[in-house]
Amino acid sequence: MGSEKRGLVERLFGNAYLLLVLTTMAWGGNAVASRFAVGAVSPMALTAMRWLGVVILLALFARREIREAWPQLRPRLGTLALLGACGFTGFNALYYVAAHSTTAINIGILQGAIPIFVLLGAYLLDRAPVTALQSFGVLLTLIGVAVVTSGGSLARLATLSLNQGDLIMLGACALYAGYTLGLRRRPAVSALASFSVLALSACLAALPLAAIEAAAGSFQWPSPRGWLVLAYVVLFPSFLSQLSFMQGVKLIGPARAGVFVNLVPIWAALFSVLLLGEDFALYHGAALVLVLGGIWIAEHAKKRQVDRAVR
Repeated sequence: MGSEKRGLVERLFGNAYLLLVLTTMAWGGNAVASRFAVGAVSPMALTAMRWLGVVILLALFARREIREAWPQLRPRLGTLALLGACGFTGFNALYYVAAHSTTAINIGILQGAIPIFVLLGAYLLDRAPVTALQSFGVLLTLIGVAVVTSGGSLARLATLSLNQGDLIMLGACALYAGYTLGLRRRPAVSALASFSVLALSACLAALPLAAIEAAAGSFQWPSPRGWLVLAYVVLFPSFLSQLSFMQGVKLIGPARAGVFVNLVPIWAALFSVLLLGEDFALYHGAALVLVLGGIWIAEHAKKRQVDRAVR
């Protein structure tokens, strides 16, 4: 029986496509979890407890990697702390705040636009070349974002009467894009070692936010439903998904693995309808097509650009 279980685990961790699909399902489910958290646990409490839980798990499973990588990690602690605070704490805090005033479908679709924010950030910060086709992809995605934030209403868009939760989610996406760009500065150590320091930084950065929330009288300890949400976000979107994504990248490379991230808004929309009973309106479908289509065009154009450079 023990050998059968080991064989099953080995087959699972050897199947990149299954791992990456499960990873994106968990990330898509985080949008639904954020809505379930409303009224069950306050945003900053959830953020702080989420990363505390992840740190505890990493302390159990990643001690050897951290110890071996410490000489390379120590000089970059400041950079990693900033990345963890922005990409994990800031992103999650805004994500959970946004869930109080927008739908999980909107959160998922807007989250899907992060690659375009990364592309724009790379252009603004590093003057990375952007082709006409990439620009067209960016434009399509931004139109999709505008469709979501305006609820498909041109009148609301014209008067900038946009949903507050959607705007907060866009701020979260901008933070995560900055984190993604900053990852180029992380030390050349194992992904698990880097993730451990980032998670600890996120946990420490979340504590002042939780304290401010408590001082404002809005801190809420998890209810029974809140504890279930917390268990889910710690185990799946945070811990297991990170490990499985790392394994997927190891098996098929970052470029091919990155394509699977485009499944996140699709899973988020599906789970939102099935589990929350949210309405999937026509404008949601249009926005999803625009966002994913724009990302595909931009990524395809980038691949062509790289192929030409190699030749």
